[in-house]
Amino acid sequence: MEDKKKENCECEEEVCTCDKHQDEVKEEHDIPHPHDEHPHSEHGHPHDEHDKHKEMKHKKPEIHEKELIDSLKEEIDKLKNDYAKAYADTENMRKRLQSEFEQAKKYRIQSFALDVLPAIDNLERALQTPPTEETEGYRKGVEMIYNQLLDALHKEGVEEIEANGLPFDANFHQALMAEHVEGIEPGMVVEVLQKGYKLKDRILRASMVKVSD
Repeated sequence: MEDKKKENCECEEEVCTCDKHQDEVKEEHDIPHPHDEHPHSEHGHPHDEHDKHKEMKHKKPEIHEKELIDSLKEEIDKLKNDYAKAYADTENMRKRLQSEFEQAKKYRIQSFALDVLPAIDNLERALQTPPTEETEGYRKGVEMIYNQLLDALHKEGVEEIEANGLPFDANFHQALMAEHVEGIEPGMVVEVLQKGYKLKDRILRASMVKVSD
């Protein structure tokens, strides 16, 4: 093969530099490889496809991240709303329990006072009995017990309702009888048949009275 090239070559040098030899070498190098593709084929440049794929990969995480942020914001708003409702319910319950506690504390003696009032009525009736030499000592003992009970109730806020000689008031008095009395205008309490009592600002028992007609 080398001998042939040398025969065709007009140069006598070992490395040929003639135009004919250089053209043959150039033609051999310019033969396209079967696997080479034209850079502008119908399928496009492979680098373009790679760039598109990379761009899509970058877009997908951004979309997913935005959806996640929106979902977390909605969850936070829901939790805030639930917390506000729970706080309002708890606050209302606290106020209600506080009010009930104060009411119970304020009127804690009410049930006991209502049970004691009939005993006080009986003591008053006993004291209205004319005393004798034999009952004088017992009377003083009854009077002492009566005063002690009234003092104990008074310390807890129990007071007698004033009625005798005052205008009739349906909020504090209960009229059992009506009688015409000379010199007294109608609607006045002329006699107390049973004393009434109140606990602070609450009526324990209304006064049973006789009213002028």
